[in-house]
Amino acid sequence: MSNKRVIVITGVAGYWGGRVAARLANEPDTHLIGLDFQPPAEPIKGVDFIQADIRNPLLVDLFKAEGVDTLCHLAFIDRERLSESAFDLNVMGTMKLFGASAEAGVGKIVFKSSTAVYGARSTNSAFLSETHPLRGSRHSGTIRNLMEVESFCKGFSQEHPETSLTILRFPSIIGPTARTPMIRFLSEKYAPILLGFDPMMQLIHELDVVEALAYAVEHDIPGAYNIAAEGVMPLSRLVGLAGRFPLSVLHPVVYWGREVLGNHPRFGRYVPIEPDYLRYPWVADLRKMQTELDFVPQYTAEEALREFAGLRRHHDPDNLDDLDYDAERLKDTIERRRRARARTEG
Repeated sequence: MSNKRVIVITGVAGYWGGRVAARLANEPDTHLIGLDFQPPAEPIKGVDFIQADIRNPLLVDLFKAEGVDTLCHLAFIDRERLSESAFDLNVMGTMKLFGASAEAGVGKIVFKSSTAVYGARSTNSAFLSETHPLRGSRHSGTIRNLMEVESFCKGFSQEHPETSLTILRFPSIIGPTARTPMIRFLSEKYAPILLGFDPMMQLIHELDVVEALAYAVEHDIPGAYNIAAEGVMPLSRLVGLAGRFPLSVLHPVVYWGREVLGNHPRFGRYVPIEPDYLRYPWVADLRKMQTELDFVPQYTAEEALREFAGLRRHHDPDNLDDLDYDAERLKDTIERRRRARARTEG
C-alpha cells in the first residue's frame, strides 16, 4: 500500500489554486489532485487533474476511492457586487464540498479567507485578534460570502472535531501578477483617499500568500490565523510608496457613487475597494501567526510596495530613472535573503 499523502486542491484552473498546486506539485511522497470545473489554461506538471464541480454529489465517492487525506479549498469567485451565482458556488458549494470531505474521512481542510471579515469600523481596536466578531461589509459580495463560509466553518468544526480545519485570513494582497482590489486601486495614477480619513493598513505579497497556504497544507495547525506582512502604515503612505498620487474625495460622494454607479465598470476601476475599508481601520493582530503558526512572510509591506512601484515604472516608456528603483529593489532582495538565512541558521 502506498504511503503517499493525497492532497486535493480545488480551483486549480484559477490563480490561487494554480499557484499553490505548482508550489506543492514536487513535494516528495505526495499525490496532488487538481480539481476544477474546467481545465487549467496550461497543464501543471505533477498535478493529476480531475474535471469536476465542487458541488458534484459524487465527490465523496472520488475522495474515498483516491484516499484523500487533505483538501485545500481555493475555488472561490471574487465578486464585489452581490451575485446569486457567486453565492451558490462560494457558500453552498463550500458546504457541499466540506460535507463530502467529512463523509469521505478527509482529515485536514485548508481554506483561504480575508481579514476584511472583521469589518472596517471607527470602533475597532488597534489590532483585531482571530476571536474578534466577524462584522464585515454586507455590501461586498466577496466579503459577505467569506463571512457566510466562516460562519458555516464554525459549526462544521464543532460537528466534525475529527477534521482539522485551518482558515488563513489575509489582508490586501499585492504583487506583480495577482489581480486583486488593492492592485486595481494602485494601478491608476491617482488613488482616491477619503478626505479627513487616513486609516492604518496591512498588506501581504502574493508569494507569501502561496507560501502560507502551502505551509498550512504541510503542517497540522487547526484554527484561524491572521497572516500579514510586517509593517502597518497609513493609507496615504501606502499610496506614496506604490508610486501613486493621493486624490482626496469627500466620502459622501464616494458612497453616493457606489450606490448609483456601483455596477459601472469605470467606477469599479477607480474605487475597487469597499469605501468603509478606505475610511476606518481593520488591522489584524499577528501574534498568533508569530507564536503558534511560526510562519514569517518573506516580504515586509514596504518591500512589497517598492517592488510594485518599481515594476510599474519599469513598464512606463516615459520613465527615466529605472536605475534608482532597480537599486532599491536589489537592496530589498539582499535584505530578504539575509533574513531568510538568519531564520534558517537560527
